[in-house]
This record gives sequence, C-alpha cells and structure tokens, in this order.
Amino acid sequence: MPSVGARCHELRVNDVDNTWRVIYRIDVDAIVILEVFPKKTGKTPKKIIDICKQRLKYYDSD
Repeated sequence: MPSVGARCHELRVNDVDNTWRVIYRIDVDAIVILEVFPKKTGKTPKKIIDICKQRLKYYDSD
C-alpha cells in the first residue's frame, strides 16, 4: 500500500458478516500490524490511512 508507506500491504480476510482488512508493514525483524477494520467500500478511508501513517511515524521514532 504505497499510500501508507514503503513495504506496507493490505490483507483481506472474509468472515461470515464482514470482510476484514489488515494493514501491515514487513520489516527485517518484525511484521508491524497498523490497523484492522471491516471494509465495506472499495476505497480505504483517508482516516484509516492517516492513522496508519501516524503509527508508523511513532514506531520508527522509537
């Protein structure tokens, strides 16, 4: 998911009632889960993208 950052991806998980999305980044030593949410539209909401960017910024600063 280039809109979030480098090495970021979106995984779809189909459930009985929802289709869940997991946004994550693959690092050398970890897989960083940024957000898990039910997605009902074709486009990822800007609010979710902004939250993921903020979490990455916080994660990378440590």
